[in-house]
Amino acid sequence: QVQLVESGGGLVQAGGSLRLSCAASGSFVSINAMGWYRQAPGKQREFVAAISSAGRTNYADSMQGPATISIANAKNTVYLRMSSLQPEATAVYYCNAAVMVAGPYRYVEVWGKGTLVTVSS
Repeated sequence: QVQLVESGGGLVQAGGSLRLSCAASGSFVSINAMGWYRQAPGKQREFVAAISSAGRTNYADSMQGPATISIANAKNTVYLRMSSLQPEATAVYYCNAAVMVAGPYRYVEVWGKGTLVTVSS
């Protein structure tokens, strides 16, 4: 079983910065890609950013600039640094990963439980 555990959420003032972390643990062969989604109150979950194990990145158009995603393959951990945060960024941020597991070999999608980011004005 693969688990993703997010950390780093909290309360930040508008204009501030925050770094989220997500660590994968459990039984798996490799990680193909990791990423972040967010769900604001009353809204659908939306894509934020993703990164492959090779370091290729993809960002939502709205996140270009204020966000940087990175991955530490040796630690099975993905980071999301966000700057110039505004109240509309308030949401639960979820970690997502495409992980190869054995028995038989296949890719599975895994989600974390989320970490709340609140940006005050």
